[in-house]
This record gives sequence, C-alpha cells and structure tokens, in this order.
Amino acid sequence: MAFDLVKLLADVFDPQPGEIALVACDLPHRSEDDHDLWRERRAMAEEWRQAFIALGRGRGFATMPMLTYPATGANGGDFPATGRLEGREVPLVDTLLESTVATLLTQYSATAALDPLCKRKADFRAASLPGVQKRMEASALAADYREVARKAKILDTLLRGADTLDVAFSTGHRCTFDLRFRTPEVDDGFLPRFKPGDRIINLPSGETFIVPYEGEQVGMRSRTAGMLPIRAGSELVTLHVERNRIVRVEGSGTEARRLHAFFGADPARTNIAEVAFGCNDRAVVTGNVLEDEKAGFHWAFGRSDHLGGTVGVAAFSSPEMVVHQDIVYARGNPIQIAEATAVHADTRKRIIRNGAYVVF
Repeated sequence: MAFDLVKLLADVFDPQPGEIALVACDLPHRSEDDHDLWRERRAMAEEWRQAFIALGRGRGFATMPMLTYPATGANGGDFPATGRLEGREVPLVDTLLESTVATLLTQYSATAALDPLCKRKADFRAASLPGVQKRMEASALAADYREVARKAKILDTLLRGADTLDVAFSTGHRCTFDLRFRTPEVDDGFLPRFKPGDRIINLPSGETFIVPYEGEQVGMRSRTAGMLPIRAGSELVTLHVERNRIVRVEGSGTEARRLHAFFGADPARTNIAEVAFGCNDRAVVTGNVLEDEKAGFHWAFGRSDHLGGTVGVAAFSSPEMVVHQDIVYARGNPIQIAEATAVHADTRKRIIRNGAYVVF
C-alpha cells in the first residue's frame, strides 16, 4: 500500500476541532554544515505541514506557518531563545506553546527540550523526529501502529516492577541494569489530545523504555554494573560500568580514544540514562538511530530527566556538553543480545534470546 501521510497524522494525533497544529524544523548555522539529508528533512517538514492543512479542512482545526530555529548542535540540548515564523523573529518556546500539537522534523533531537513544555501547558503534545528520512515512509513510519502498541504494552508489563534487567551480549559481556524505584513508559505511536502520562513521542514510534536507578536516594547506591560492548568497524570497545556510571573505556583503537576523551570532557555524559526495547517490526537498521532503536534493544548515556530520570542540563558543565545518545543492538547491528531477562522478586522473565524476542 502507498504511504498515506494524512492518514498517519490522523491515526497518531487524532486532531480535534479547534486545535492548532504546528510543524517546526531546525536550520544549520552555516551553509557548509548543511547536507542533502537535512535539506530533504526540511522539505519533508513542509509536506507534513501541508498534510496537516489538508486534514484540518475536514476536521476543523488550524495549522500555523512553518516555524524554524537555529540548530542546537547537540541531541538533548535546550531550545534557543528565538526562532522565525513568516520571516519574523519570535520567542521560540512561546510560539510552540501557541499550538496544541507540534511536530518537529529536526537534525538534532528536540525530545528533551519539549518535555518542560508539556508541564507548562496541559493542552500541548508533540512528536519529535530527529534525523527522520524520507525513505522511512516505506519502513517504520508505515508500520501497523495497533500491532506496535500491542507489543509495547507486553514489554511494559514485563518490565513493570522488575528489580533488575540482566543483559548478556553476543560478545560475552554482561551488564545488570538497576530498575528499582523506576517505572517503564511506552512510545507506541498514539498521541491523542489530553493523552494521560507522557505527551511526547518519537516518530517513527515503537519502544518501551525505562531509566535505570541513578543512585539519587541517600544511602541507596545504584546497582547498575557490568560491561557494555561497542563495535566501530573492526574495533571492539568495552565500557566498564559501576553504580550506573561509565568508569573506564577499554580498548586501544581510534574509537576507544575518542570515547575516553568524550566521557572525560564531562562526567554527566557517563550516566546510564535509558534501557529500552524497540518493537516496530517495519524498522530497518541502517545506522540512523531514530529508526534503529525501534528495531530492538538499546541503552543510552547522558541526559535522562526527560525520560523520568534525574540527570538534566544543570548536571553538565555547560549546555554545549549536553548529550543523550543511544547505542543499539537490534538485528542488523554487529553486536546482538544473547539474552535479556527482567528479574523480579520471585520470577525471571526472559524477553530476548539469541537476538530474537521470545514474548511475542
């Protein structure tokens, strides 16, 4: 079946009469920073705005002009103060909040920056599409989101109330993630008006995620510990984790040296910020994290407050150092999950074995 963008917007957002839709995109600071995929994404943003306009004619809601803003330069960074709307400089956050449903097709992830906006305005929800590509209209964006939601709910049930998540990798490394004091959340591709709970999703959607316990309670250290493998070409790098922090980078190649300097530049980057299970069976692993992470298991380091954790912008030495980066182990990646098991007080619930889900 041909991809139907208007149908996708109707299925995901279910806009109601009187609502106000907004589409936004970020712009490179210098022409030499621009590239074909970024230009394609800006063209997509206008296509999505036109689709909202077409949907609004029948449903009785309005669509604002395109909102643009200077790129933050970092995934997880806060919004700049101003953007542009119809050639006018406008306060960026206030303009976003003039809408009830916002869709951001961006080079750099705006997911974390959108979280405070939902707390400021009850009638506001947003979809973040960092790094989205036109080709995804034939893959993860075209998924059956009823099936995505079904699988996300199963994963939520398995993780809810678990003490730990034990993960063994195909390299032989293992890591235990401390899930005490935390509640999983689902990103299932549905964002109707006044949706209970989190009112921010990624598109393409399809994952259940949870922030490991970060040790913020007095006298209660995090038990997240183990080794996390990363492969860059032929190079294998091992990240040693203690108390939910990356404490050592093991390896002698270029990637190991880069990661050692990267984590050494700001201790907040070493925080284990998320563990998650992607469940969009149309997702294709190509190296684009937005889609890759929807295909299987992943974890992330850095900022976590937008997902229910405690590490926010203030934990970093400067806003320019903020990061939230996912590392993916779905089918198609060089490292697979040998086994992932949610450990409860009286049961062990296996989720993945030999790279494949065993729960659906």
